[in-house]
Amino acid sequence: MAHVDERTARRVAEEARETAWRLPSFGKQLFLGDFRLDLIHPHPRADEEAQGKGEEFLARLREFCETKVDPRTIEREARIPDDVIKGLKALGAFGMKIPEEYGGLGLSQVYYNKALMLAGSVHSALGALLSAHQSIGVPQPIKLFGTDRQKRTFLPRCGNEISAFLLTEPDVGSDPARLRTTAVPDGDEYVIDGVKLWTTNGVIADLLVVMARVPESEGHRGGITAFVVEANSEGITVENRNAFMGLRGIENGVTRFHQVRVPAANRVGKEGQGLKIALTTLNTGRLSLPAMCAGAAKWSTMIAREWSKERVQWGLPVGKHEAVAAKISFIAATAYALEAMVDLSSALADDERNDIRIEAALAKLYASEMACRVADELVQIRGGRGYETAESLAARGERGVPAEQLLRDLRINRIFEGSSEIMRLLIAREAVDTHLSVAGDIIDPDADLKAKAKAVGRAGGFYSTWFPTLLAGAGQRPGSYAEFGPLARHLRYVERSSRKLARSVFYAAGRWQGGLERRQGFLGRMVDIGAELFAMSAVCVRAKADDRPEAYELAEAFCAQARVRIGELFDRLWHNTDALDGRLARKVMDGRYTWMEEGVLDPSIPGPWIAEPEPGPSRRTNVHHPVA
Repeated sequence: MAHVDERTARRVAEEARETAWRLPSFGKQLFLGDFRLDLIHPHPRADEEAQGKGEEFLARLREFCETKVDPRTIEREARIPDDVIKGLKALGAFGMKIPEEYGGLGLSQVYYNKALMLAGSVHSALGALLSAHQSIGVPQPIKLFGTDRQKRTFLPRCGNEISAFLLTEPDVGSDPARLRTTAVPDGDEYVIDGVKLWTTNGVIADLLVVMARVPESEGHRGGITAFVVEANSEGITVENRNAFMGLRGIENGVTRFHQVRVPAANRVGKEGQGLKIALTTLNTGRLSLPAMCAGAAKWSTMIAREWSKERVQWGLPVGKHEAVAAKISFIAATAYALEAMVDLSSALADDERNDIRIEAALAKLYASEMACRVADELVQIRGGRGYETAESLAARGERGVPAEQLLRDLRINRIFEGSSEIMRLLIAREAVDTHLSVAGDIIDPDADLKAKAKAVGRAGGFYSTWFPTLLAGAGQRPGSYAEFGPLARHLRYVERSSRKLARSVFYAAGRWQGGLERRQGFLGRMVDIGAELFAMSAVCVRAKADDRPEAYELAEAFCAQARVRIGELFDRLWHNTDALDGRLARKVMDGRYTWMEEGVLDPSIPGPWIAEPEPGPSRRTNVHHPVA
């Protein structure tokens, strides 16, 4: 397609945003310096019926995973055996999020995530299989945006069939304005042509959610649109099953569409609503990934605890040496925090009284980053055994602990469903939404003088009342949040830091104005501070709900560690090497330092950096193999 300039790309992304805030948001207010603890405390709890149903399913899933799943077989053969997939279908695991009226289990978000945590702890590919199907595959968008007919048609099937989500293309990642796949109207059908990359579950899927661009024409508004497509439709070819450094059992492929006919009745929503549907689906769908990260951190805590007592060096168990003790403390405290964030965000999603788009995005970003650190520290604690595979350890007579596999499997989570860099920009955009709503026209190059003048008046009225609220608050009163006991001081810190963060954003907007959107280093650190503050809040609320000394100890350790990280981030808001790094990077890309690269050989397999898919029928063998 033709070159897409930066402004067009931003416009497409902006149009896909869910702009309305119909419900309160803890995360949104946190970035505005308004610490709304009442929105998350007391911790929401599931009703007895939902809890009973969830616990009953978890018990059945645990028994199945313990007796019917061999994680080593998945890792060795790089695939999930068909009998395991069939067993999961028989359990109803593919219909966890589907309402009971359509044949599903109707589990709450809390218990859905607990199930993913459990399955993912056996092997990460199991969690990915179930999550890709239910969090971003056919069930969620149909449940949210489908017609009654579509719900009756597809939701019952999704309890026993596998679905996949197809958005990414060889030259399209987080920039959907470049989308090339087309869906051309033809009577009561659309004809889809294009190539999709990294289609998780696509190799074994029965149903696909496909994002394609409908050309604008008479009677058709056009735009990126969502369709449910039968995976065995004529003209669909899965041309390759991709292999990765981790998640070796994942069925991820390249899917080509050539003159694929799809009934107009299979269009989800209106033309042009595809990206909005995808982003709205992800508001809760993103919680599945941090759930599995939390599970990984919990397992890491267990391995670190058991190993550090057993391994003796210099006359002491290694866990009693300060250097290792710090790692154990970090792993255990972070595990408690990640589960607290996931449970709180999931409970808020079930409660349906809050807008959780920022909380879910923060949980995804924070959990994916911190879980990688946890896995890296676990490998370090294990030493050479951490780098050795579980098969090799077992072959020589030791416990086969898959620590190196965990590190490999978790790494993708910082890329899946929005890379960490994109997530920071997405959250930053939501965090400054109020400022843009009030004063955006002042810096908008397309706004006329009348609009700018009105914006100046709005901004003056808003900031004259808002900014004074950032100067003092409950965080400066010694008795605030006393019901949290020893954790009260940490909540006072969160409240003070929330106001400090809001002031920093205000100063940055005044300093850089429209240029703030290009200060990605500043925006990223701003978001990271917000993520740490949200994590501290979730931990304190969770510890209060758990109401046991051990929970308060974990919460105390996490909050103390988080405060150190937050202090460093605040300092780096204004003292950093961002400008220097940008200049140097441009020179590197211009080839100024190619002399430094001499003396090494490139073992890469020759080929273009980005494959240029030729339109037309496939010339490759179809590797699609659905599980009957």
